[in-house]
Amino acid sequence: MYEPIRTPSSRGSAHSTMAGTSSDFPHRSREEELDIQLAAHLAALLAVTDELRAAVPSADLDTAAARLAQQVSRLRGGRTPVRATLATGPADPHSSVLHERAHALAGRALLVAASRADTAAAILAAQRMDAHAAALAEVQELSTAG
Repeated sequence: MYEPIRTPSSRGSAHSTMAGTSSDFPHRSREEELDIQLAAHLAALLAVTDELRAAVPSADLDTAAARLAQQVSRLRGGRTPVRATLATGPADPHSSVLHERAHALAGRALLVAASRADTAAAILAAQRMDAHAAALAEVQELSTAG
């Protein structure tokens, strides 16, 4: 009924073979992993920023998008982030959802940037959090007033 895991010819534990084959696949350093995470969070924030720019064009969002694209490009070794071309349309009545999403993404980016001690990305993420928090407050104020 019971079958032993090890056979007489096996040496050591079943996990010893996994530990000895580290050259079989590439490993990334913690710094590289954090760069990948930060670039992903900033790219997602850029996508939401582009959505907001299409719904409610503003110079602040244009500047933020340019700065986000620059940081993503830096973290990805110079590769320019893919940007969606969105048609400009009327203001989205659900822009508060986009601002909430952007605020959350900026918060995640801030955590990773702080973890990897990337001052430029941390400052940008904190500024975007502040901007989206202010925009959310404004949207909520308008919705309660009207």
